[in-house]
Amino acid sequence: MNRPDHLLAVAQREFDTVVRARTVLLLGAGYAAVLFGLVATAGTGGYLPLLLDLLTPAEALVPLLAFAFGYRAVLSDADSGELETIRTYPVSAPAYVGGVFLGRLVGFVPIVVVPMLLAALAVVLGGPAEITVVAAHGTVDAPALYLRFVGLTAGFAVVSLAVAVAVSAVARSARQALALAVVVFVAFVVGFDATIVAALSGGLVDTDSLSTVAALSPNSAYRSLVYALAVGETYARSAPLAAPLPGAVSLLLWLGGSIAVAIRAVWSD
Repeated sequence: MNRPDHLLAVAQREFDTVVRARTVLLLGAGYAAVLFGLVATAGTGGYLPLLLDLLTPAEALVPLLAFAFGYRAVLSDADSGELETIRTYPVSAPAYVGGVFLGRLVGFVPIVVVPMLLAALAVVLGGPAEITVVAAHGTVDAPALYLRFVGLTAGFAVVSLAVAVAVSAVARSARQALALAVVVFVAFVVGFDATIVAALSGGLVDTDSLSTVAALSPNSAYRSLVYALAVGETYARSAPLAAPLPGAVSLLLWLGGSIAVAIRAVWSD
């Protein structure tokens, strides 16, 4: 078999493992329940309010779900001894890591995206509503804005899962994997943003370079992309928006860097 065959074989094996796991169904059901609960509590009447209501929860829920989904992706093979068996076959580290990531990704992204798409039914069934997010002027509200948000969230989910797989490859025990996952999750949700705010307050970062520095965090890069590409049309006349390029580059670097770390660590003794 050639390398693409190796990758697809590992991916199919990983996907089958994910589909059979009851914890995956519980995670997906819990995530969907939280999402629907937020929508019901907020009582949103438009696509733009729905987008804004879900943005901040998504910044925490998507990485949390990703780490729960993937922090033992490689480690479980190592603990069971299957990784040593796989290494006796002509499967390269990139093919193995790529297959594990792809197999988990196929099961993970729908769990993130489908509940968000179903949440839009609250707007469809609730009927049109007048949206005045910015008091200075009326705003637009269209399904395309919400679909952009869902697409960007899917991209954020891909990056978050890649980081989780890297954590799983680096860790040498379940306790270490859990500790690393918690540390990285806290850094994603709180640490990076708190550091940026502290640097801005201390004068280490000026406002001109703030958008670039903020994009170093996956969460803030995702947030800036949502505001620039999904909410930008609404705020264009009231406030300057960050350019989408730094955020896009940041997420791509996090994706590629995480996969590279996992590849480097997985065959390491």
